[in-house]
Amino acid sequence: MLYRPGNPLSLSEPPIPEFRPGTRLLPAASVHAEGARPLPVDIEVFDDVAITLSDGTTLYADVYRRAGTAAIPAILLYTIYSKRGGYWNANVNATRFGVPAEQLSGLQPFEALDPAAWCQHGYALVVVDARGTGHSGGDFRFLGSTTAGDVADVVEWTAAQTWCTGKVGMAGNSYLAMAQWAGAAERPPHLAAIAPWEGATDVFRDILMRGGIPDLAFHDADIVGHLYGNGRFEDVTGTLLSYPHEGAYWADKRPELESIEVPAYVVASWTNSLHTRSTLRAYERLGSEQKWLRIHNTHEWVDIADPDRLADLRRFFDRYLKGESNDWETTPRVRYSILELDDRDLVDIPALAYPPVDATATPLHLDANAGTLVRALPAESGTVGYDTADPAAAARFVWPVEVECMLVGPLNLHLRAETSDGDDMDLFASVYVTDADGTVRFHVPYPAQREAVASRARDGRLTASDVYLGPTGRIRASRRALDPRRSTLLAPYLAHDRDEPLSPREPVDLDIGLWPSGLHLRPGQRLVLEIASRPGGPLPPSPTVTGLPAAQLPTRNAGRHTIHTGPHAGSTLYVPLVAAR
Repeated sequence: MLYRPGNPLSLSEPPIPEFRPGTRLLPAASVHAEGARPLPVDIEVFDDVAITLSDGTTLYADVYRRAGTAAIPAILLYTIYSKRGGYWNANVNATRFGVPAEQLSGLQPFEALDPAAWCQHGYALVVVDARGTGHSGGDFRFLGSTTAGDVADVVEWTAAQTWCTGKVGMAGNSYLAMAQWAGAAERPPHLAAIAPWEGATDVFRDILMRGGIPDLAFHDADIVGHLYGNGRFEDVTGTLLSYPHEGAYWADKRPELESIEVPAYVVASWTNSLHTRSTLRAYERLGSEQKWLRIHNTHEWVDIADPDRLADLRRFFDRYLKGESNDWETTPRVRYSILELDDRDLVDIPALAYPPVDATATPLHLDANAGTLVRALPAESGTVGYDTADPAAAARFVWPVEVECMLVGPLNLHLRAETSDGDDMDLFASVYVTDADGTVRFHVPYPAQREAVASRARDGRLTASDVYLGPTGRIRASRRALDPRRSTLLAPYLAHDRDEPLSPREPVDLDIGLWPSGLHLRPGQRLVLEIASRPGGPLPPSPTVTGLPAAQLPTRNAGRHTIHTGPHAGSTLYVPLVAAR
């Protein structure tokens, strides 16, 4: 295990509160942030409660419960971002992204539930600083079996407290969801339900090594750069550089999702560039027979603070943590959104499964001679290429939409391609929609920012980080080998167990998995496929964004890339299409 020096608590701006175990009473009607909702009930807070793990390490938790209540069920929020105060809670507050201040109490931790809302309805919230973060002991470990065991220990500790009924659930977004997958796979006896809100389950394939191209900036600069603790931090990216192939270390980071049998309320979106693919894959693989999926049309921080969505979640927890007979089981197993790309989205479309059973893998063949995507295999061979040194160069293929339909699920781009120089190449694929006149359609995940984004679009200042355009994918050609046991026509699964260098001017077959999406396509619009040597699309990347698909990643490109199409090349975009409703 590789470690790096941790970021000491003293570096956090603003500071993480001092260690001070004790009890506080927050009276009803008190206000705890500017413009925040007053507390609806008296809340008793137990600060910095010690939890001793099975290996002797001590974690610290804040416990919120309605004052004067008897034993109640608890919801565990397991965080690396500080249970109270510090960088994340101050600087990335949901109110900065369009959530009205009056919807929240100001007590909510980053990417977590608000104690005011849940204590009011008869739940205790247990907010825990993960191993090696905040005042908790030990060295910080990023997921894996250690985190899974820690979460399971905390679940069992919570269930044993006199103020708890023994029923424990989990909730939270991003890392707080990732910790749920890990802990639930350990099957702690008193874990009764989980609610993972957009949480990746394969950090190797979906964040650090997407398509085989190392992408370290987001993890190092944007996440670990703002975590604070008293111990060392696991050096995940250093390990990646030393062990860049599939192996025991990376397998340990992936939870055994089939082992999760508790009821699950799973939330995803089409627009999340970190969590979408493996959250949806997790839902498919979950061992639970009582699982529900909701794919929303906004941003994770907006959705998890939405009162209507939280009322929906409360019905789920009321059923499985309180045992109420509230007909929750009649809720559609899958509810998904379709982005109209003009702010008139379709939401909560019911379905029996994900991907929808009526989604058809439709082949659109690339035709280099015409620059089009066509249903019938082109009769003539053709090639199209681009100079990898030209940042504006790309190969584009257009499909004129003739019949109204919906794109729902993952896409796969099968390519036959070659490079003129070097022994490798990195290719980036993006799919987006335009009107007949070439106007690019886009979606704004933050509803409160739509007017500002529209203004930037009119002024020609729009960047890729402002909006969602459509699904993207990438591949390093030397990592093209697939795992046939896990690959499907629409979702190729890279093996990552070896490198296969290229020879100049010798074409190879590649499968680029584009992340799942949900788009409404109308007659007269154009579906555009763009292939380039860097993260592409019709809009420039923001120079301020690190990590994420918009960043300028270091690539292994030289010379010219050439794409082969025609009857013998097999270059095809497979698109999941559903008939319009």
